[in-house]
Amino acid sequence: MATILNSAGRRSAQLQAVLKDAELVLALAEGALLGGYRFRKYKTSGTGPTLGSLKVVGTVVDIKAVQELNDVVMAVCAARDLVNEPVSFLNATQLSAEIRTLARNTPGLKVQVLDKAQIEALGMGGLLAVNKGSLDPPTFNILEYKPRRAVNEAPLVLIGKGVVYDTGGLSLKPTPHSMDYMKCDMAGGAAVIGAIAAAAQQDLPLHLVALVPATDNRPGGNAFAPGDVVRMHNGLTVEVMNSDAEGRMILADALSYAERYGPELVITVATLTGAAARAIGQQGIVGMGTADERTMRSLVNAGERVHERIALFPFWEEYDKELESEIADMKNLGGDSAGMITAGKFLARFTRRPYFHLDIAGPAYLMRADGYRPQGGTGVGVRLLYRFLRDRAGR
Repeated sequence: MATILNSAGRRSAQLQAVLKDAELVLALAEGALLGGYRFRKYKTSGTGPTLGSLKVVGTVVDIKAVQELNDVVMAVCAARDLVNEPVSFLNATQLSAEIRTLARNTPGLKVQVLDKAQIEALGMGGLLAVNKGSLDPPTFNILEYKPRRAVNEAPLVLIGKGVVYDTGGLSLKPTPHSMDYMKCDMAGGAAVIGAIAAAAQQDLPLHLVALVPATDNRPGGNAFAPGDVVRMHNGLTVEVMNSDAEGRMILADALSYAERYGPELVITVATLTGAAARAIGQQGIVGMGTADERTMRSLVNAGERVHERIALFPFWEEYDKELESEIADMKNLGGDSAGMITAGKFLARFTRRPYFHLDIAGPAYLMRADGYRPQGGTGVGVRLLYRFLRDRAGR
């Protein structure tokens, strides 16, 4: 529908709800809005009009449900915009500026941005190591939403990978079909930003924290190298086997930082491994962790409801052996197989709280459109996380 409306040059449209099923009407509206998204910021000509608004008319649909749909779709589109921005604009500092702008327009959402000096003072060795080859400083972004009537005593913490561009560092990636779209490597960060913003817009009665460590990963200057040993925020040491396994280094620091909140649950979202994409392609998200069965089932059910499906992978202790190091507490890379699981196992060592990991490497960025998922950044994870949070809030 969105394709037809865009082709017809329609900037707005009206959806007449003749069906008696409100859920189906809202699903049609959601598909049209998500499918109508286009990233046109850098087009100077031939852009053409795109569908900007859709009015839903009919007594079967509640106005609050329409507003909720609007808030969620806007959060997805904001996440897509961030993913589609090139690093020539969206370095770590600019990502923090975009987060601040979003927070100013979101009631109750507070933001704190830690600069490089503060990151150094906290001893976030993983984030600092990845940043060593860059001319731009890193940032550590803390978003918090804490309503008065929160139903959770301890916060839910969402952590998103914020690698605004990934060359692979000294373990340089090949350019074709790899480095050429690595502006998308902060899609996990975009997802948690969008999810907490949607939750705040909808005034969900949940205490939420989102953490986004941000930097690019470059091979220049004093870049960290395979063979280096890095001391992390929580004091553990990591032998670097591959500088392209950088996302887990910055997420690990964020995970140990999150311990100060005593969270009910910690969820990481990241374009973390090619192994995840190879395992299930672009149709779903790889998930695993130490959270209890009920929590995992809630996340899977949320994914099914919004068609951002989670494929649960094993988290057996035998995978831990893959990370053993002769000279440090662990390596940042496992063996040749099950790379998505050993990456999750690495991260789990940096938190003592119930934990779940979402590897969105497959569906985060598409080379061609697929229905309501556009070419480029898809905003995957926003709707999944929002639905999970909504269910947790009892809505």
